[in-house]
Amino acid sequence: MTFAEYRFLLLSDLYRITGNARRGLAGACFFRGESFRYNFWLRTCAYTRSHALLRYVAYPFARFVLGRLMYRYGISIPAGTRIGSGFYIGHFGGIVVSGKATIGRNCNISQGVTIGRTNRGNHQGYPVIGDNVYIGPGAVIVGGIRVGNNVAIGANCVVTRDVPDDAVVVGVPGKVISSEGAVGYVNRTDYEGKFG
Repeated sequence: MTFAEYRFLLLSDLYRITGNARRGLAGACFFRGESFRYNFWLRTCAYTRSHALLRYVAYPFARFVLGRLMYRYGISIPAGTRIGSGFYIGHFGGIVVSGKATIGRNCNISQGVTIGRTNRGNHQGYPVIGDNVYIGPGAVIVGGIRVGNNVAIGANCVVTRDVPDDAVVVGVPGKVISSEGAVGYVNRTDYEGKFG
């Protein structure tokens, strides 16, 4: 990962959280906002781990801080998890994401969400979450499944099968009830080109 990519990821996360990506605002969010603080250290771990020199100097410190924040905020997202730009954590607490899951751009994750692996059955493996996805409080997404783009997953929904693009999924097990997607749930996605 280059520094420009790292900077873009941080600013896109900040823009999704606040609607602005000013440098002074980043400092304020870092000290007062749990969501951006966690994202900052998550992105910093990924950046420092990808460079030979920083891997031995800065990465251990960044990983230590991220580990402390995991316990403080109740968010367990490993540093190696592939997460696209514009990552938004709505509320902290009880969030568990497998390090081998893949999350696309502009994903909203609420409190109590689990994204993990299934060890048996037809859908063994880890989930792949598309772009512009809203995941409601308490939702569970498990197995080697694909959640399409522009999807809204309702509160306490359990998703164990593939979800098509533009779907609204609710219930246990999750069922598609609409094709209205995540419109109105995922906002501030117009950051491309704003801070190049």
